[in-house]
Amino acid sequence: MPGIDEADVAILRDASGISEGLARLLQPRSIAIAGASPDPATMGGVILANIERFGFAGDIHLISPTRDAIAGRPCIRSVDDLPEGVDALVLNVPRAAILPAVEAAARRGVGGVIVFASGFAEAGEEGAREQDAIAAICRDAGMALLGPNCMGYVNYAGKVALTFEPVEPQPIGARRSVAVIAHSGAAASGIRSGMQGRGIAVALQAAIGNEAVVRASDLIDRIVSEGHADAIALYVEQIRDPAAFLAAVRRARKAGVPVIMMHPGRSKRGQEAAQSHTGSMVGDYALMRTSVENEAVVAVNTMDELFDALAILHRYPAVSHGEIGIVTNSGAIRGMAFDFAEDIGLPIAEVSGLTLERLGALLPAGMEIDNPLDVGTTGFAKGDIFGLSTAAMLADPSVSGVLLPMAGGGPSQQRAKAEAIIPEALASTKPVVVAITGDESVLDPEFVAAMRASETPLFRSPERAMRAFAAVRRYAAALHAIPDRTPPATGLARWAQPGVKPEYQGKDFLRSIGVPVPEGALARTVEEALVIAARIGFPVVLKAQAAILSHKSDVGGVALNLRDETHLREAWTRMTAALRDTGLDGILVEQMSAPGLELIVGARNHPEWGPSVMVGLGGVLIEALDAAELLPADISLARAVERIRGLRGAKLLGEFRGRPARDVNAVADVVVKVGAAMRAGIGIEEIDINPLMVLAEGEGAVALDALIVTGA
Repeated sequence: MPGIDEADVAILRDASGISEGLARLLQPRSIAIAGASPDPATMGGVILANIERFGFAGDIHLISPTRDAIAGRPCIRSVDDLPEGVDALVLNVPRAAILPAVEAAARRGVGGVIVFASGFAEAGEEGAREQDAIAAICRDAGMALLGPNCMGYVNYAGKVALTFEPVEPQPIGARRSVAVIAHSGAAASGIRSGMQGRGIAVALQAAIGNEAVVRASDLIDRIVSEGHADAIALYVEQIRDPAAFLAAVRRARKAGVPVIMMHPGRSKRGQEAAQSHTGSMVGDYALMRTSVENEAVVAVNTMDELFDALAILHRYPAVSHGEIGIVTNSGAIRGMAFDFAEDIGLPIAEVSGLTLERLGALLPAGMEIDNPLDVGTTGFAKGDIFGLSTAAMLADPSVSGVLLPMAGGGPSQQRAKAEAIIPEALASTKPVVVAITGDESVLDPEFVAAMRASETPLFRSPERAMRAFAAVRRYAAALHAIPDRTPPATGLARWAQPGVKPEYQGKDFLRSIGVPVPEGALARTVEEALVIAARIGFPVVLKAQAAILSHKSDVGGVALNLRDETHLREAWTRMTAALRDTGLDGILVEQMSAPGLELIVGARNHPEWGPSVMVGLGGVLIEALDAAELLPADISLARAVERIRGLRGAKLLGEFRGRPARDVNAVADVVVKVGAAMRAGIGIEEIDINPLMVLAEGEGAVALDALIVTGA
């Protein structure tokens, strides 16, 4: 549903009652367990033990066809024996028993159901059909369904755990916290454990499995509306409802809740693994990533990056757009920081002269004052140097956060560092992050406790910390770019007729949106062609025109560099003879383009994700170098310039082997105008400009060929 308003998405999702059912499922006043067991080593026993450990005070109904009681609690025989209106039903039963149990739950007015069993959509067509039937029953009844093929949830903030993993209550209190949503139960558990291991509170952990009814977007909305979590970690193998997902992360962004997402599927084998794991049909990964990053989702490639970016952003969600400041006590770390920052594209701030003066006043004469700053051995005698230099860096407008990668020293030195740094970290809205080298060497317990109590992010690897800062910088840049969007084009209704437009019509369309094309016109006779050539000047190009001729050069439909009347007549005769049965509209006569660098600009309108624009190097380079960027269709000129300059092979856009730099601004202008046209509401499915001839800087870019496809 491209372009749908987020309020409409909320209405569509709430029409089935999912919001109310999900609220009842996640914060139940009554719970039923089908497949309860007195054996603590079984799934049924673990579920009951979790409920009791978390001190659930509501009604608990145990369902067992063979037992009268479990641990002193009476059992009923079936779901049909439940009282009306139980909030949460856990179905710890085999797959064959799920459908009738869900039907019974719908009859009894259950709020929500958790299905652990596998063998549904992830197992093939038969399982998918059964999953669809179960989901339809739930939607018709307004009943939330978590799963199937899931591990349930742990609501630490709400003090209830409906999962077969043994878990212990964790106090939340007034601390900042994160929420974890994952298709995979193992991923959900791993992310939760990783955060808790760092002393970060987890408000909610939910493993959503196959997402038959309850989807990641529903949980994001619930988390944001309840306000328990300050950041959301997301592991997803498919985004099944892109419009609802984008609306949900948009609401999270507006609420100041960062969403950090890992989504496998960049590789073919990764896509296959996702399909077999949770039945996820991974679609166009690049398009998905472009779309979510345009809404400021922090998309990461590794679990380390997910942990690390989450550790920073949950503590500092209101990040500013800028560059990094680095303070260290090691010349070796300083040198490595320069190299690694360049490797990962993390800019080190060029701090002001005033900042350099402030830093210089803190250190003995003769030391190099720069960013990164090496304080050397000053910290041995002057423990507050780390806090003072951090404060000086934070005060610089170009610095968006400070990293302190250091050798920790002995216990007293570690404590001195904490005493100096923590007050600055607590007072700052810019991230302040500490990395103590030494891998798994033991740190002073008091130092670690102080860092955790203050929620100052602590790392053991400078490289991991810098990668996390790179992710944080992408988030800040995305937030900064939110207001900087290009509006849709207007006044294009006359182009709405469906079909494939031949090149001459495609170029008329490009001309109408302000994209330069070669001067020329369509000729239906050789005499008309000669008149056009005389007007625009030789040399000229002839191109046969018909909607079916998408590859004109393959069938003799292109003649280049015709320098006079004789050559034009000869080419016309050859072309019309070769294509006499094609039903030509005519032959396009155009100026021969000046030489330049060939690029490709293309746009597609995906039925779920909506439009996007691709720009890449022309010819074989786009495949040989993977030299293409997929851009959001509402991208601004400034952002487009930045992304184009980041292309693989972008050296060709600058001065190269005696050739002048190319007009990148002109390319960006084409990208912006094509993106705006894609969102004009006239049903454009595809625009291809191949090649776009890019001339020297200041001389523009010209679309030499064009294909426009408009849908019904």
